[in-house]
Amino acid sequence: MKKTFLLFLHIFVLMFTLSAQKYQSHEILFGVAYYDEYMPFDRLEKDISMMKAAGINIVRIAESTWGTLETQEGVFDYSHIDRVLNAMHKAGIKVIVGTPTYAIPTWLAKKHPDILVITPSGQAKYGTRQNMDITNIHFREAAERVIRNLMEHIKDHPAIVGYQVDNETKSYNTSGPNVQKLFVEYCKQKFKNLDALNDAFGLNYWSNRINSWDDFPSTIGSINASLSAEFSKFQRKLVTDYLAWQVAIVNEYKRPGQFVTQNFDLDWRGYSFGIQSEVDHFAAAAALDVAGIDIYHPSQDFLTGTEVSLGGDIARSMKAGRNYFVMETQAQGFPKWTPYPGQLRLLAYSHLASGANMVAYWHWHSIHNSAETYWKGLLSHDFEPNATYNEAKIIGEEFRRFSKHLVNIKITNKVAILFSNEALSAFNYYGFGLKYNDVLRPYYDALYRMNVGVDFIDPTSINIDKYKLIIVPALYAAPDSLLQKLNEYVKNGGHIVYTFRSGFSNENVKVRTSTQPGIINQACGISYNQFTIPKNVGLKGHQFNVNKDDNVAKSWMELISTTTAKTLAYYDHPVWGKYSALTQNNYGKGLATYVGFMPTPAMIREILKDVLYKAKIDISEQISFPIIKKTGINQNGKLIQYFLNYSDKTMSVNYVGRESVELFSNSSIKDKDNFTIKPWSVNIYLEK
Repeated sequence: MKKTFLLFLHIFVLMFTLSAQKYQSHEILFGVAYYDEYMPFDRLEKDISMMKAAGINIVRIAESTWGTLETQEGVFDYSHIDRVLNAMHKAGIKVIVGTPTYAIPTWLAKKHPDILVITPSGQAKYGTRQNMDITNIHFREAAERVIRNLMEHIKDHPAIVGYQVDNETKSYNTSGPNVQKLFVEYCKQKFKNLDALNDAFGLNYWSNRINSWDDFPSTIGSINASLSAEFSKFQRKLVTDYLAWQVAIVNEYKRPGQFVTQNFDLDWRGYSFGIQSEVDHFAAAAALDVAGIDIYHPSQDFLTGTEVSLGGDIARSMKAGRNYFVMETQAQGFPKWTPYPGQLRLLAYSHLASGANMVAYWHWHSIHNSAETYWKGLLSHDFEPNATYNEAKIIGEEFRRFSKHLVNIKITNKVAILFSNEALSAFNYYGFGLKYNDVLRPYYDALYRMNVGVDFIDPTSINIDKYKLIIVPALYAAPDSLLQKLNEYVKNGGHIVYTFRSGFSNENVKVRTSTQPGIINQACGISYNQFTIPKNVGLKGHQFNVNKDDNVAKSWMELISTTTAKTLAYYDHPVWGKYSALTQNNYGKGLATYVGFMPTPAMIREILKDVLYKAKIDISEQISFPIIKKTGINQNGKLIQYFLNYSDKTMSVNYVGRESVELFSNSSIKDKDNFTIKPWSVNIYLEK
């Protein structure tokens, strides 16, 4: 039964990875999530009138409605869905329908309490959303029933242009007995025998050796990083398989031209921050027609646009550079997020500049009770026009006018960041106060602020030679094959930047017995076998322009000796001063840079400026934050350039490029002309 279940899921993943369509948008979609069932009174016609006035042309509905849709087992009520679908269609507003599976109804929890997820902290209580075990057979049966019943009812409705499966799906750390049994079957298939598993994970330590499959313990109490990281990988696979399973069902009903998407979210630090630890985004997105993402960010004086760009670059990269949907972003959001005038519009164009074909707010109206009362929508609690809504009206009108120029832009970048979920799990286990995203983000942020476009790649990515420069943060766990692939990339002429603790262990989080950093020694021309936590350690012997406070090693330092590499910086310390901190090595036709410590953001910027210059990636325009420049080729083959002003001051910029026209003012500009951008605003130039 267990083997059959796993095989069934594998087949679904394979089938619907291959069948995912290349959906092409015809216009910029400007939307909101709309929950008629949350409304304190009937105002559907008024809402639609206000949506039309704001240029809203798409809404997302139904992903939160299981308890309203299926009031008791097998008893369905579609009245709230039908009335919204019919009203939207009459108004000419498109609809995305979500499968309502991320929040289970009360009757289901009562009938099958085993559906509530078991985590290392115990079994979840009813009340919160996403409190279920996504592998539970009773949950799957109920979820399939509601999805099929819903799809059968709505599949022919002309308002529907696409579907969203589930909502910000993760494994929810499901690790109960049934999941542990599935994990054992997974390990049997992967390792074939226990000797191989015990050797790969080093389970002889503390008598953790498993001598019979029947004795396989729960991973909840494991002290073994290899076993724990493998279980995390398995949990991510559960998410991939679960989403592919839902996509497979929806695909049976959807019409030609309709799409299926999902609203992935990112690591959360009070806002969207980095790579999601619980989802393998590239694998999970394979079954989808369009990648979707939820992006939330700081606002007001803290608004930089970094999270918008990061989330967009990740989403675009999920489908090998194809355009994506922003399924959720804030209109007002938390009280601390209420935007300054101009910021909503600036952000809308920031999404488009990274390749989004849809910008949708969570949500239309503010909720009057329950958990998200103070997460405000486009409308406040009084449902009346406000400053943010009035700004959305400007956006909607501009999107309508300029959609043909802005939709389906193609972005080509020369720099990529290689991320790894496996390395993330392993690094976080042994973080010594750092998390994986704490290493990745400063490098991304520095590139963003220098206006260097970035793609994301992962260990499965092919054709990496198209990039001139690859940044590799904290690749703590990696198979030999990946490291050899990266060595070949450098040998063939690529430039690479490794951070500390890269190449340290294999894919099973077993530390390599060779001199570190293992296989990448070949390209990096260095070695080390000791490391420490720096305290009052500076840097010396370099030419980088940083002040004293930024000229330090933070959090981690490796005591590096060079073989063929050139030292760019040494540690400034009475004991560690003979060791290299930063090195570069010519290998084949390329260059490998190794950063053996955690630098400050200012030092990272200087290191990257040096590497970009040597990789012949031009940053000579000297446009940098708070002006963010993004470029792409639109569907008519014309170069389009976004200049985004993330400051409260009018900024002056020298234009570089062919003669173009500014979309909003319809004024022409030529090479070397000067132009200004208003505070919290955007200029867009279209090549003539």
